[in-house]
Amino acid sequence: MSINSPLIVVAFLALVYVASWVRILREYETAVVFRLGRVLYPARGPGLYMLIWPIYRMVRVSLRTHVHDVPSQDVITRDNVSIKVNAVVYYRVAEPLRAILEVEDYTYATHELSQTTLRSIAGQVLLDDLLSDRERINQQLQEAIDLQAAAWGVQVELVELKHVDLPEHMKRAMAKEAEAERERRAKYIHSCGELQAAEQLSLAAQQLEGHPMAMQMRFLQTLVQVGAENNSTIVFPIPIDLLKPMLTDQTGVSSSRALDALLHRGVSELNRSDASTESGSDGEPGSAKH
Repeated sequence: MSINSPLIVVAFLALVYVASWVRILREYETAVVFRLGRVLYPARGPGLYMLIWPIYRMVRVSLRTHVHDVPSQDVITRDNVSIKVNAVVYYRVAEPLRAILEVEDYTYATHELSQTTLRSIAGQVLLDDLLSDRERINQQLQEAIDLQAAAWGVQVELVELKHVDLPEHMKRAMAKEAEAERERRAKYIHSCGELQAAEQLSLAAQQLEGHPMAMQMRFLQTLVQVGAENNSTIVFPIPIDLLKPMLTDQTGVSSSRALDALLHRGVSELNRSDASTESGSDGEPGSAKH
């Protein structure tokens, strides 16, 4: 029993050593294989492989999309406003051989490139553009990062700005600006309403001008509406048009015109009598003789 024990141990170790040659790659993985330090082309796809250690060495590379959360970066925009910006980057390995051979750690390199590019792009734009034109900023970030990462076999699929943290004084200033803009719009809308109302009133006045009785009917209708709500004393102006029938005589001439004619006739007779009186006082003998 003691003689066979070393053989069993050696056989077990040999079995473990042979089992270590087995490599299984999943569907979303690929592998870069080195033989005595030299890379073997092309990269290995998913499946079962037997690699003799230490002659062969394999580096697994995931082909799935990686999501990297870029931490907040202190940025001074083009109009000298200090803000904090963070983003999210979606990237994947397009060329596994270059991702392993051209850079030491493509994941770390892509993360650092994302941070520096975010600070660079955000510092070249105005704050208003950064807040309102995010789609264009995202496109610029994606193109800039992808241009540099393409040399490592990494493809940047999408870059999105997540949050822009503004200082408190900028938030207050923007709130005042928004409030002033709302007030401007409200005043403009109110003025447009006044203009439309004035135009409609002008049309209504032109319509009522040709029908005087319509104005009287409207006046009486308003009195009925006001009197129906509460029993109270109402001081209401009376249009002169309502008194026009009472100021017209039987001949159809208004009393005001008749009164003016009468006053004019009286003044003429008074002037004539004054003239005759003056002529009689100058010729006393003649008047006595008469």
